[in-house]
Amino acid sequence: MSIPFLTFIVVSAVALLLFMILKLKVNAFITLLITAIYVGIATGMPLTEITKSIQNGMAGTLGFVATVVGLGAIFGQLLESSGGAESLARYLLKKFGEKRAPWAMVISGFLVAIPVFLDVGFIILVPIVYALSRDSKRSLLYYAIPLLAGLAVTHSFVPPTPGPVAVADIIQVPLGWVIFLGIVIGFPVAIIAGPIWGKYISKKIDVQPPAEVMDATETEYDKNNLPPFGIIAFLISMPLMLILFNTLTGILVQKEIFAKSMLTDAIEFIGHPFSALIVATLLSVIFCLRRGIDKQKILRLSNKALAPAGLIILITGAGGVLKQVLVDSGIGKIMAESLAGSALPPLVLAWLLAAVVRLAQGSATVAMITAAGILAPALGVFGLSEPQLALIVLSIASGATIASHVNDSGFWLVGKYLGMTEKQTLQSWTVMETIIAVAGLGLILLVNMFL
Repeated sequence: MSIPFLTFIVVSAVALLLFMILKLKVNAFITLLITAIYVGIATGMPLTEITKSIQNGMAGTLGFVATVVGLGAIFGQLLESSGGAESLARYLLKKFGEKRAPWAMVISGFLVAIPVFLDVGFIILVPIVYALSRDSKRSLLYYAIPLLAGLAVTHSFVPPTPGPVAVADIIQVPLGWVIFLGIVIGFPVAIIAGPIWGKYISKKIDVQPPAEVMDATETEYDKNNLPPFGIIAFLISMPLMLILFNTLTGILVQKEIFAKSMLTDAIEFIGHPFSALIVATLLSVIFCLRRGIDKQKILRLSNKALAPAGLIILITGAGGVLKQVLVDSGIGKIMAESLAGSALPPLVLAWLLAAVVRLAQGSATVAMITAAGILAPALGVFGLSEPQLALIVLSIASGATIASHVNDSGFWLVGKYLGMTEKQTLQSWTVMETIIAVAGLGLILLVNMFL
C-alpha cells in the first residue's frame, strides 16, 4: 500500500465515522464497528479475518476496561449517594474561606471527578455555587468555572474515569503512570482554566442563580448529616495510592534496586487496578452500611451505576476493534513508518486527531477512543517509554477536551444550570474547555522534555 492510499483510507474512515454519527445519527458503538469493517475491506483483508479481528479486538480491550470502568462506576455512585461529594466541597470551603472559595471549588471538582462522572458531580455541587453567588453577589461564573475546570480536567486526565482508562488500555500503558502524570499536569491546567479564567470571565458575564433550576436539584442524602471529610478523602485516594505504589515498586524491581519477592508480588497484586478498585468498592459498601443505607438500596445504586458505564464499555471495545483491524491489516505498520517520517511529533499528532474528532461530533469519549484506536498500532516504532506513552494518553485526552459546543451534551447542561444563553455559554464554558486543551498540550510537551 502506498502512503497516499494509506492516507486516503484513514481520512475516509474518520469521514465515514463522522458522517454516520452526525448525519445518520447512528450509535457510536455501531459506527466504530462499521468503520473497522470498512478499513478491513479497504485494505484487502479476507472477510473471515475481519470477523476474527473484531472478536480479538473486543475481547482484548474489554478484559481490562470493563472491570475497571464497572468497579469505578459503582464506587463513584456509592460515594455520590452518601453525600461524599458535597462533604468534600463544604469542608474545603470552610478551610479556604469565602475569599478563596474559587480555589476550594477547583480542588473540590478535581477530587470529586475521580470517582464521579463530570455531569453528576456538577449537578450535585451546583447548589453550593448558587449559595456562594447569592451571598457574595458575584456572578455565578466566579465559582462555577473553577468547579467545572476541576471536574473537566480530572474527568479527562485521571483514571479511574473511563476516558483515560480506555485510552491507556488501547495504547497499553500502566494506569499508575497515567494517574501520576495526570495529576502533575492536570492540576496546574485546572488552575489556569478555573480560578484564573473564572475571575476574568465573571467580570464580563454577570449571571445569577436561575430560580427554576435551584428548586429542581434533589439529593438522596441528608444535607444536615454529611459524612466526615477524612473518610471520603481516604476512600477516594486509597485506590490511587495503591496503584501508584504498585507502579513505583515495579520500577524499583525493574532497576534491580529491590529484588523480586513475595512482598513485591503481593504489592503488585493489591496495587493492580482490579484489586485496588475492588477494595475501594467494598470499603464504600461498608461505609454506606454504617451510614444507615440498607443493603437493598446499595444493590439498587450499584445496578444504577452500571447503566451509563455499559455504553462507555461497549464504545471502548469498538475502539479496540478498530485498533485490531489496523494491526491485522498491516496498515498499522505502514502508518508507523509514515508517522516516523512526519515533521509532527507523536504527542502533537495525538492531540490533533482527538481534537478534530471532538470538534466534529462532540463526544470527548468517542474522540479519545477513535484517536487511540488509530494511533496505537503506529506507536511501537517510536520506542517510547511508559511515561512517554502516558503522555500520549494525556495528549489525546487534552485534544478531546477542546471547544465543547452545541454538539456536546455538556454544553447544554452547563448552560441550563447556570442560566446562560448559548452565546454566554460559548464565551465561558467553551473557552474554558479550549484553555484546558491548549494548556494541557503545552504542559505535556514541557514535561516530555524532561523524560
